[in-house]
Amino acid sequence: MKRTITLPGLTLAAALALTACGGTDAGEEETPSVPGTTATATSSQSADEASGAHGGHEGHEGMGGAEHQHNPNGGPPPEGIVEVSDPTYPVSSSVTLTADHMPGMRGSEATITGAFDTTAYSVTYTPTDGGEPVVDHKWVVQEELQDPGEPPLADGTEVVLTADHMAGMKGAEATIESSTDETVYMVDVETDGMKMTNHKWVVESEVQPAE
Repeated sequence: MKRTITLPGLTLAAALALTACGGTDAGEEETPSVPGTTATATSSQSADEASGAHGGHEGHEGMGGAEHQHNPNGGPPPEGIVEVSDPTYPVSSSVTLTADHMPGMRGSEATITGAFDTTAYSVTYTPTDGGEPVVDHKWVVQEELQDPGEPPLADGTEVVLTADHMAGMKGAEATIESSTDETVYMVDVETDGMKMTNHKWVVESEVQPAE
């Protein structure tokens, strides 16, 4: 009887031991499903960084936490905008940017691809694609507003954007936060490993001669 009791006892203990080990193995195999969330978030973050995300514009002129992705190819200037005939920084000039519109921009070397005489606005808007509100976005120009009226528009003016710098911008309702009449530049620049052509916009006070 003792042997009969002992053997099941040993069998039970062995089974429990195996179960414990098996639980550890299973736990290890199932572990990726928990960290998987973190891995996914990390992958998403990496993808955002690779595609030029402005990670939350708080560090980029106060952008209210929205993912802010510029198209790497900025395209041509808007119709009707006037080129400056003798700008401080002519086309093809090498410059250093002091703007902090996105991670890695401040201190970057850039090449001027256009210089324009217009009014530039900082705006707050809610993207049409359901994204988080974008606060104090710099910049959109007079020619990127729908039926704007005479410049400069007063702070607090409600406008509709025709700019298409990033997803959800075109057609969005916006509020003018501030304006400037400085020369406005398009630039080719590389920030955080992403090359952008005809990036819109930086104003003259955000540019200095290349170091």
